[in-house]
Amino acid sequence: MKFCTGCGSKVIRRITVNEDRERSVCPHCDTVFYSNPKVIVGCLAHHQDRVLLCQRAIEPGKGLWTLPAGFMEDGESTAEGAARETWEEARARVDNMHLYRVIDAPTINQVYILYRCVVVNGDFGVGLESKDAGLYMKSEIPWDELAFSSVSEILRQFYLDLSTGAFPVKAFTLEHVDQFITGDVIGSTASTC
Repeated sequence: MKFCTGCGSKVIRRITVNEDRERSVCPHCDTVFYSNPKVIVGCLAHHQDRVLLCQRAIEPGKGLWTLPAGFMEDGESTAEGAARETWEEARARVDNMHLYRVIDAPTINQVYILYRCVVVNGDFGVGLESKDAGLYMKSEIPWDELAFSSVSEILRQFYLDLSTGAFPVKAFTLEHVDQFITGDVIGSTASTC
């Protein structure tokens, strides 16, 4: 942030009263500007043993496959946002939503919240941010064409969970942004809730 949105003065960085870290502050009107992580919400939506994937029509990962997800909007819960994103990207309605994964990505100031849910009637389509969408059995998933290795790992975990019938909620931290985009979640800090 370079300028105050209230008075237009140039913003400076300083530690404010009752704070323990630098913030962007307007020296003219004393407005403090907070920068907080973005929340990304999505669904691991399935119909029986098939998982819903979208082929991305936008960057990052244009042309590659992923789970439907996107930025949370004002005025919605995380579950509502995940359901909305699934509709927007894959024209699928979802039901029976359960928290499944929480992924902290502090190096890029993002938090990912993923719900496990059911695709209503197995119906889906292609949304504006997708080139294609489909319901895939484990053997049909385009493993070499997934946009993010973390999605690959989550899908592997889902199929292990599906085989046992237990779906524990897990949280993990990606120590480096490349773990989300090109690396692997193995070796990141993980916990089961």
